[in-house]
Amino acid sequence: MGSSFLLQPSRSLMEEAMAAAGQSQDDLKRIVALRAVELVRSGMVLGLGTGSTAAHALDRIGDLLRGGDLRDIVGIPTSEWAAARATAAGIPLTDLAAHPVVDLSIDGADEVDPALNLVKGRGGSLLQEKMVEGASRRFVVIVDDSKLVPRLGGSGLAIPVEVIPFGWALTLRRLQNLFDGTPGFNLKLRTASINAKASAFTEKESEIEPFVTDNKNYIVDLFFEDGIHGDL
Repeated sequence: MGSSFLLQPSRSLMEEAMAAAGQSQDDLKRIVALRAVELVRSGMVLGLGTGSTAAHALDRIGDLLRGGDLRDIVGIPTSEWAAARATAAGIPLTDLAAHPVVDLSIDGADEVDPALNLVKGRGGSLLQEKMVEGASRRFVVIVDDSKLVPRLGGSGLAIPVEVIPFGWALTLRRLQNLFDGTPGFNLKLRTASINAKASAFTEKESEIEPFVTDNKNYIVDLFFEDGIHGDL
């Protein structure tokens, strides 16, 4: 993958904006998304991110295409949601088979540590995000300060792992064994009725209706009470 960097409004900018103009968290997401779109040039192949922050970028790209300020743009969506949002915005879509090299990907993140390591995919779009961003010459992450953590997992929310349905319980047990003895560690198969904020572990297969990703896989959510110390 090519270069990547982080775009976020500084704390002073956010505090000033919120105090002076009553900006909401979503307003701040829009600020960084619009800044990222300034990097887009006509003729580019774009990786189209997923989530509430990326939504602002997709909408802005669509506005610029309709206004004639951008031309000959094609986008590779990182999820079914991104494909639908981009289509609604008027962004022509393609795929990695037709365009194996992506000029620029713009996406949000769930957590960012000081070394710019990321947690992504709590919304369920792990695999395609990684594939598109891995094919990108440049990957821009757009976040507000609520996503900044001292170490990954430090928010207490999930670190998602996408697994194939075949033998998922065996994979779950192997992940459990891998981190056995880690203080405060827990994991669970994500179900259709819960989200990445829950941390109760269950393996009652007969009661489970798993959450299914766009690629028809399952997600195992990992939880670390005090975040990850050292390499994962």
